[in-house]
Amino acid sequence: MPLRAIRPCLRRLSYVTRHLSSIARYPAIQGFASSLAQSQPSFVLPSDNVHILSNPADFYTRLTDLIRGAERRIFISSLYIGSTETTLIDTIRDTLRYKTSLHVYLQLDYNRSTRPGSFSTATLLAPLLKDFPDRCHVSLFRSPKLKGVLSSLIPPRFNEGFGTWHAKIYGADDTVMISGANLNKSYFTDRQDRYLLFSSAPELSGYCFDFLKTMSSFSYKLLPSSTPDDIGARPIPHWPHPSIHPHHIEPQARRSLSSLQSHYKVKSGNIQEQLQRENSVVIFPVIQAGQFDIREEEECLQQLFYHLDPAYSRDTTLDFNPLLNLTSGYFGLSRSYKDLILRSHIPTRIICASPEANGFYGSKGISNRLPEGYTWLEQQFMAAVRTAQLQDSRSVPGSVELKEWNRQGWTYHAKGIWLSPNPESLPILTLFGSTNLNSRSAHLDTELSFVMLANSVTVQKQLQLELQGLKNFAEDWKGDRRNVRAFTKLLVRVLNGYL
Repeated sequence: MPLRAIRPCLRRLSYVTRHLSSIARYPAIQGFASSLAQSQPSFVLPSDNVHILSNPADFYTRLTDLIRGAERRIFISSLYIGSTETTLIDTIRDTLRYKTSLHVYLQLDYNRSTRPGSFSTATLLAPLLKDFPDRCHVSLFRSPKLKGVLSSLIPPRFNEGFGTWHAKIYGADDTVMISGANLNKSYFTDRQDRYLLFSSAPELSGYCFDFLKTMSSFSYKLLPSSTPDDIGARPIPHWPHPSIHPHHIEPQARRSLSSLQSHYKVKSGNIQEQLQRENSVVIFPVIQAGQFDIREEEECLQQLFYHLDPAYSRDTTLDFNPLLNLTSGYFGLSRSYKDLILRSHIPTRIICASPEANGFYGSKGISNRLPEGYTWLEQQFMAAVRTAQLQDSRSVPGSVELKEWNRQGWTYHAKGIWLSPNPESLPILTLFGSTNLNSRSAHLDTELSFVMLANSVTVQKQLQLELQGLKNFAEDWKGDRRNVRAFTKLLVRVLNGYL
């Protein structure tokens, strides 16, 4: 066969191999996974058990389906439950009523769930606690960052600024859905996030359940009101450890979380064998809890950039030219993450929220300035990108690109990372979960995220569709043309690390 007849076949083969990537083809990815496996647990799932959802309505439908179908346990972790979500609570109550061996476990943020006013998350949960005191278990985590005299001086709405419970886990029996979404109407209708569902996953769901049980061991317990017959009676937050002050739980929390990770790491299989399995995914949980000096997410991303950066990587695979996509609804990268991007030579595409899509847009009081404040953080970041490119001759202009998400009537809350071996190939790695990849996530909030390596074309295509769905509403960044007022800049300086 003449060479000119073979060339089209070779081109098609090259295209296929670029687009349908196997982890085994890339030593850098394998090296990263091996490094991560030294410190983190890992779980392997068949690709058929991975379902990536695309919109809030699907998230709500799957959530209620999980609740109705539960037989043994429902375990939910969120920042809060919206005080008007009576339908969701009724769904849980009905399921508890019909299934007498079922238990429900809720892990929420203390400050956000007990806001003063006529109605709160705690008040919403009062009927569940009253009707099922032995089968409904509600734990409220309070960040120990705010302590001493200051804890009594900070107004209720602002005490959340010193750290929150931020992990988002929605599970029933052996199925678990990981998201960044909270349980409120907008997250079910017009607030874009990410939603990854793992079915028939007993090891992964068991880990998530044990993570919540571990955190509940140093959280307040929400107990039924002592006057349950009073209309509107509030449940009572009870601290269960008389020997430990709730403002000083750091040593216990650090030991407990470290023990959890060590326990599941011992149970994890051989990582090289896991990476060789076709039509599967490997999932690593990473905890970020700066107030407990647990920084697994930071260490994970440092390892990722180290193994991928051409300046350090030993990967000589011809078509290994990685592309990183990153998004955050509250784009204010922590110093360590910003440095990783600025010092690397990895093309990075970033999606942030436009001011109109920021969750604080149109809010009252000082929080009304926050969308403008994030614009200033974006301006500073892009200025740092330009400076880094001028100082490093190896940097390619435009290697860091910032776009903003804008969909009429919607807000943006998605966060995470997608990695492709080259610009033409499908993503084979993603970071997903609760982290916003910003200073709050790094130092104040308690986060649980996951790294997933996809050795499956089916899952890679799902990741590509998910990413493309977000990009469909991404426009050119206009932040460099927006005016940021002097008071807003002062506010951001004062709140440095709290955004």
